Amino acid sequence: MTNKIALPIKLMMRERAHAARPVPPEAFFICSAIFHYLGPAFAVLLFARVDVLGVAWLRIASAAVVFAFWKRPWRLFAELGAAERRIVVALGVVLAAMNVCFYLAINRLPLGTVGTIEFLGPIALAALDVRTMRNLAALLLACGGVFLLTSVRIIGEPIGYIFAFANCALFVLYILLGHRIAASGGRGGVERLAVAMLIAGIVVTPIGLRSASGALWDPLLLLAGAGVGVCSSVIPYICDQFAMARLSKGTFALMLSLLPATACLVGIIVLRQVPSLYELTGVGAVIAGVALKRNAND
Repeated sequence: MTNKIALPIKLMMRERAHAARPVPPEAFFICSAIFHYLGPAFAVLLFARVDVLGVAWLRIASAAVVFAFWKRPWRLFAELGAAERRIVVALGVVLAAMNVCFYLAINRLPLGTVGTIEFLGPIALAALDVRTMRNLAALLLACGGVFLLTSVRIIGEPIGYIFAFANCALFVLYILLGHRIAASGGRGGVERLAVAMLIAGIVVTPIGLRSASGALWDPLLLLAGAGVGVCSSVIPYICDQFAMARLSKGTFALMLSLLPATACLVGIIVLRQVPSLYELTGVGAVIAGVALKRNAND
């Protein structure tokens, strides 16, 4: 009789323990990757009506407003020490410059070319994390997959490449600084991200406000700008913080190679763009590389 009573209790305890397990960091990363590509769907409307710098301002400013109402970041900034303030200020400047350079680059070059250049930095970070032959094989698979997906083409204006490589360097700084603030934990990292985004809004305002002035009186354009900000700078950056808090810089950098594969998946589902066998091979190589890297670390 005692065993019959004890058995359901044990099963309930196991179910509660299973439910209490934390969400895996890969889930946060996948969420970030999906929303990273939903943002450009809103930006299509904006590029037709607003200058590229105006779009960058709308993206960052709307994200800063969301964080301001949600986290009241100025209160945390007053409580931070000098070293922590320098980190969040640096991250804010990087976020502003990175987004501006990204939009200026894709305004002049094909998105595939800019995307390839952007991932050179994270792949270099992943290379620094290589300590075994298995990890090296994972890195080579991911690099090959990114190359197949993006199909680098040397066309466009030289100034476009300057912005693209600047965006690449700033993306690396975002990963490094993001890991620094993520070390404080999920909620603490998000609060510091809120401070950084507010600073990014302040930095980008002299650059892009004038270009966005025409959109300020159009509710539809403002709504589209808010959509770009939430999808591209709020949800992905929050998810990045939760992922960075539990993933090494090398693993996170390698997983960023999944973003081209995510773009391909979003294209199939949302835009009905069926990839070629060449592109599917790239997707498979990237996923295999990330899986191999993950298993090597388990």
